[in-house]
Amino acid sequence: MSPPAPGLDPARTALVLIDLMDRMVALPLAPYPGAAVLEAALGLARTFRGAGAPVVAVRGQRAGAAHQPPGSALVAEVADAADLVVVKHTVGAFQDTALHAGLQERGVRTLVLAGIATHLSVESTARAAADLGYDLVFAADAMSGMTAAEHESTVALDFPRFGTVLKAAEVEFRRG
Repeated sequence: MSPPAPGLDPARTALVLIDLMDRMVALPLAPYPGAAVLEAALGLARTFRGAGAPVVAVRGQRAGAAHQPPGSALVAEVADAADLVVVKHTVGAFQDTALHAGLQERGVRTLVLAGIATHLSVESTARAAADLGYDLVFAADAMSGMTAAEHESTVALDFPRFGTVLKAAEVEFRRG
């Protein structure tokens, strides 16, 4: 998969925020605490909204459970920023969800991924997205893992094989 050209096309790019739910943000994450991941993700969401590019929020829900654990809702600011909310029942965001169809309806070909946890839901979503032919950008400081080693290994070894790894502040749109 070739990396996207410098400067993303807002008409073809979506931000996908994964599992930014109250209970996930509250976990003891590393190398970035949940509050820092949330701040970086919301900064990306503002950038995308300002460019007219879609923001997708994905949240996990335990299939077959009568009740979801406390804190299973999206962080309110994430829900407010989302053009599309996807509920997943697996680790990745594409399996048995409307994510791919929603992206296709919007003409999206490039995804900027962020969320929790780097080595689980973000990576699983990235692998499926690559299989579907999306170009991928990873906002490495807008995600975190259960441990720093898991996050750093995924960002350094796996993500470069699927797309471009950037810091959230480096994600920018083409001018004009």
